[in-house]
Amino acid sequence: MSNSDAGGVPENGPENGRTARVAFIALLSGAIGIAFAPIFVRLSELGPSATAFHRLLLAAPFLWLWMGLDRRRAAGTGRKPATARDFGWLALVGLLFAADLGLWHWSIRLTSVANATLLANAAPIFVTLAGWLVLGQRFTPVFLAGMAVALLGAVLLMGSSVTLGLDHLLGDGLGLATAVFYAGYMLAVKKVRADFSTATVMAWSAAAGAIALLPLALVSGESIIATTATGWGVLLALALLSHVGGQSLIAYALAHLPAAFSSVSLLLQPVAAALLAWLILSEALGLLQGLGGAVVLAGIAIARRGSG
Repeated sequence: MSNSDAGGVPENGPENGRTARVAFIALLSGAIGIAFAPIFVRLSELGPSATAFHRLLLAAPFLWLWMGLDRRRAAGTGRKPATARDFGWLALVGLLFAADLGLWHWSIRLTSVANATLLANAAPIFVTLAGWLVLGQRFTPVFLAGMAVALLGAVLLMGSSVTLGLDHLLGDGLGLATAVFYAGYMLAVKKVRADFSTATVMAWSAAAGAIALLPLALVSGESIIATTATGWGVLLALALLSHVGGQSLIAYALAHLPAAFSSVSLLLQPVAAALLAWLILSEALGLLQGLGGAVVLAGIAIARRGSG
């Protein structure tokens, strides 16, 4: 296993350096894209589970069209899935993402939004632990310090809104489980991107995830049909901006960057979400939140240095 996969210094060379820079820009852009998701969930006419279902359902046709166009290109990347193992891995990506969305949305119901969001952003810890315990990866002290600083920034960003208590223990537990499943999702995407293009991974995983989320939306008792054009517009914006745009950029980046470093960099998402909530929803943004955002950015910079 290369040092790049382990979160260490990647292979040298100008071409690898350019690819890594493009991937890093794509990763940060993807983080901004998914930062719009909480805004759209808040504005949605539907419940959280139904909204998550439509996020994948409405994204799927665009992703399958993209996959078809990608395969027509002479220089198309990756191969076509052909075996049960191939389809199993692609479905696993979708199921892990569906579990991440479903658990997070239920966590929001059973605890505070701040608690659910903070605990869900513990994913870098689980990605790093899995890399060390399961994959035998090694991480530099500088990278681990950067991850700790970024996580501290996330705590500061949401700390004033976080509440502690046994009355929402189940919701907090689901928030932490969200982080575990998102960590699994990132590691699974990292694996399948070695064989398949971004379009192929996103198209098949969206289909599998939508199939998995439909029963959850029905069991929750939520309406799954928006009643106004505005409601459908919000759902379509969530599908296109946060999933087709943001999540696809992240999937592209994971083919070229270590998963652990990518998970730390995605802590930019709560920073961007706080700024968007301030601009769009007029939610308060105080000095502590600003300090937390700055600390997150500093942690990402340190982690990047520790990852080469």
